[in-house]
Amino acid sequence: MIAQLFSRSAHGLLVAASVLFLAGCATGPQTNPTDPLEPLNRSVFRFNDSLDENVLKPVATGYRDYTPTLVQTGVRNVFNNFSDVSAVLNNGLQLKGRQAASSLMRVVVNTTVGVYGLFDVATAIKLERYPEDFGQTLGYWGVRSGPYLVLPLLGPSTVRDTAGLPVDWHVDPVSNARIASFSPETQILRIVDRRAGYLAAGNLLNEASIDKYAFLRDAYLQRRRSQIFDGNPPDQDLPDQSQAPSQSSK
Repeated sequence: MIAQLFSRSAHGLLVAASVLFLAGCATGPQTNPTDPLEPLNRSVFRFNDSLDENVLKPVATGYRDYTPTLVQTGVRNVFNNFSDVSAVLNNGLQLKGRQAASSLMRVVVNTTVGVYGLFDVATAIKLERYPEDFGQTLGYWGVRSGPYLVLPLLGPSTVRDTAGLPVDWHVDPVSNARIASFSPETQILRIVDRRAGYLAAGNLLNEASIDKYAFLRDAYLQRRRSQIFDGNPPDQDLPDQSQAPSQSSK
């Protein structure tokens, strides 16, 4: 049911984001210009954090501890292969021909020789991954990131990245509800596998004496800025939306 909710509620998330934005306008001035919705975002963050601590983290811990490493590697490889499908589209939309070609070859090689992605043959033969999503594509073409958002269940985002989710879900074989061969359980497995990969980092974050919300917000925004500029953001304090197509490596 969680996976079905994810794959069918894209428009609902956009509406919710708009409502949060309008509501945030009434919360008064905020100290952080990137996070004008901070009071509401913190409320959603607390909900997500509680869900993670009580459901996702225990399940992910059991998955990590009791599932054979070989199986975990195969599962992660399959989901990486799915994400490479989105990378083909988004690298192409960003006019990055070499990256799009590499992503396409990865999908072909891993789907065939790698047995539907169970084995990452593409990496073994030096075909590099270039993960991209539609939020990055929008940023590449000059769409402003907008305010920081924390989405229920989905976590950190921005208005721009939220607007890109319907495209990502439509392209992704697992999230696309019209592809009957993938069940909600497959989506749940991906969520658990992804959460298992963050267990060590999450434990360190919980042990640190910091504002967890602010740390995750700043880390997310910094990471997204780096992704928009392909890991090479300008030194000056420019917004991520200022990148022109000619500035990105192709």
